[in-house]
Amino acid sequence: MLLNCALNFKEEGKEYRTLKLYGQEINLLTSAIACMNMFMHGIEEFSVVRGNTLTHPASLENDELKTFNVILANPPYSIKAWDRKAFESDPYGRNLWGTPPQGCADYAFQQHIHQSLDKDNGRFVILWPHGILFRDAEAEMRRKMVASDQIEAVIGLGANLFYNSPMEAMILVGNTNKPTERKGKVLFVNGKEDFIENKGQAYLADEHINKLYKAFSDFVDSPHFAKVATLEEILAQDGNMNINFYVKKQNAGDDISFAQAYQNWQDASVQLNNSMQRLFDSLTSS
Repeated sequence: MLLNCALNFKEEGKEYRTLKLYGQEINLLTSAIACMNMFMHGIEEFSVVRGNTLTHPASLENDELKTFNVILANPPYSIKAWDRKAFESDPYGRNLWGTPPQGCADYAFQQHIHQSLDKDNGRFVILWPHGILFRDAEAEMRRKMVASDQIEAVIGLGANLFYNSPMEAMILVGNTNKPTERKGKVLFVNGKEDFIENKGQAYLADEHINKLYKAFSDFVDSPHFAKVATLEEILAQDGNMNINFYVKKQNAGDDISFAQAYQNWQDASVQLNNSMQRLFDSLTSS
């Protein structure tokens, strides 16, 4: 992810060599490959450290968490083997909203990210499973996260986008200094139908990526696709951020009146009665 960000700058003709890239990865092979990729593409200003982000965060400054302008992450999902007890009294203040349950460390990583953001110009894009949007066990922490007004968008993705996993994921977008017109609001986007499937494996085409990006850039309601909700609306749902609560699916009967729907129901009832009568007649006559 870090390398692709730098290369994207390069492709757009922007200055990428002055970027300072930092990363932490617990897997030795993954962290080694990341370093090798940086060198191979001529990136020298980087620090990729092998280690456990929750127990031993590597990016420190004056004994505090180093803060960043942009954070991208794909944290491990719902890990159970983590030091919850130590997080209760975290020396870096990462328990902003509380301590997550032992069986799921997702909000430990999310709080680490929030605490690592530049307070004046910090933005994040995190890939998460949908569960963090509505699980009861994390409801109080989620309410506090919503109330902080740092969540800018929740973008739902389709299934089978990940190799060997049918899981649906979503992108959580945040900003410590949201534009004035976006303060007190969160954009919900339902992109679950926007993908191409080929032999059980799905992927996003450019048209899907552009559609999702346009929805985020426009930040307006779009029927059955995007909805701008206020913090009051979300908190009225007890902080539940389930995308389906805000972006309603299109139903076949959306554009007909009640009278027409009632008439359709009556017609279908008559047809069912006639069919049952014909079936009864055929059985009794045989």
